[in-house]
Amino acid sequence: MENRKVYLDNHTNLLQLEEHMYPLVDVKTPNVFRNLFHYDEIPKIAFNDRIVPHCMPDEIWITDTTFRDGQQSRAPYSTEQIVTLYDYFHRLGGPKGKIRQCEFFLYSKKDRDAVYKCMERDYKFPEVTSWIRASKKDFQLVKEIGMKETGILVSCSDYHIFYKLKMTRREAMEHYLSIVRECLETGISPRCHLEDITRSDIYGFVIPFCLELMKLMDEYKIPVKIRACDTMGYGVNYPGAVIPRSIPGIIYGLRVHAGVPSELIEFHGHNDFYKAVSNSSTAWLYGACGVNCSLFGIGERTGNTPLEAMVFEYAQLRGTLDGMDTTVITEMADYYEKEIGYRVPSRTPFVGKNFNVTRAGIHADGLLKNEEIYNVFDTDKFLNRPPLVAISNTSGLAGIAHWINTYFKLPDDKKVDKNSELVNAVKDWVDEQYEEGRVTVLTDDELIAVIDQNCKRLGIDLI
Repeated sequence: MENRKVYLDNHTNLLQLEEHMYPLVDVKTPNVFRNLFHYDEIPKIAFNDRIVPHCMPDEIWITDTTFRDGQQSRAPYSTEQIVTLYDYFHRLGGPKGKIRQCEFFLYSKKDRDAVYKCMERDYKFPEVTSWIRASKKDFQLVKEIGMKETGILVSCSDYHIFYKLKMTRREAMEHYLSIVRECLETGISPRCHLEDITRSDIYGFVIPFCLELMKLMDEYKIPVKIRACDTMGYGVNYPGAVIPRSIPGIIYGLRVHAGVPSELIEFHGHNDFYKAVSNSSTAWLYGACGVNCSLFGIGERTGNTPLEAMVFEYAQLRGTLDGMDTTVITEMADYYEKEIGYRVPSRTPFVGKNFNVTRAGIHADGLLKNEEIYNVFDTDKFLNRPPLVAISNTSGLAGIAHWINTYFKLPDDKKVDKNSELVNAVKDWVDEQYEEGRVTVLTDDELIAVIDQNCKRLGIDLI
């Protein structure tokens, strides 16, 4: 104790006692935390009430894996689609580059062509970065393309080290460090993806490994990033939960025990237990500068942290969008539906067709009187999506007029009211539906068809 250094923490302005070193614990049999992860039981969330402090960095940002993890769960994007989406990310991130990086596969010619075309854009942000397995063959691709940075898969739980790689912890660490060193030898900045960190031995492997990575960074004077990958979505944000499931504990451990600077820590979440967004926000709160996302959450199994969700989390936590253009999110959703053929689930927050559509009769009445009552914020301003009222037997002429005006975004000189012939014709059709026994609200497609039919009959042009 008496030999451990006392130093001033620049973030908290408190004197801290230097942590003792964490050597690698090279076990003979894998520690798979069977007390927490008994495969024929639901995983357990245990608590020891060890609380770590919030430590929000001075600057936080978002990185994107739509073209990497996002492509693992759907048909591959074309080169043209990737470049178009990359342009969207550039606009969405704004002049401060809050969408900091886009991550790419390098294995197919199509992906490499997309990388070249995106690099030709010469945007400062998002930076073009790649992902490889921890193999020298994969690393050749990085060198050939001339990447400045690459992600490297470094699986860190004993599930992966013992069962997948068939190695010991020491063998795995030495293998990973050899690839990282090769990266650094050629001047390429490595980003180490600590796969399955929420089932790993944090003090017996993760922190000793990261300490070695920080030594390499000091030796080569090249940044070495750490991506904490909640690969199976086991992470929890509850204060006092035990590691390895505790996201606060993991981020604190990387920062304080392993000495990884906040700007080099990134969190990558999956949504298997519906916690991707809350865990990503927690990573920011406890000291990670970056959170890694995919557009609309599209990714392996249940998907990744939705990028659009973290844009609005950023604004809620910081009190500003810092120049991010959120209207681009709606353009991207339209592009996915019209050009890529992907239909975003209708109730998906911010991007689904019905995310700000009021269906309950009493809610619709309130919305018509003042949209703030039942709309989360000015969705017309931030997403070019005015709130809508779903039409039912209780909507009345005013509700139908509101639906037509907002759905078709009619200018003031073309807006309809309850005296409109078109509105009355639609109201007659709606009444007829419910007189015949209908009990559900009318769908957009049904209303559009009826409105189109009556517009033709009455000679009305809504466009």
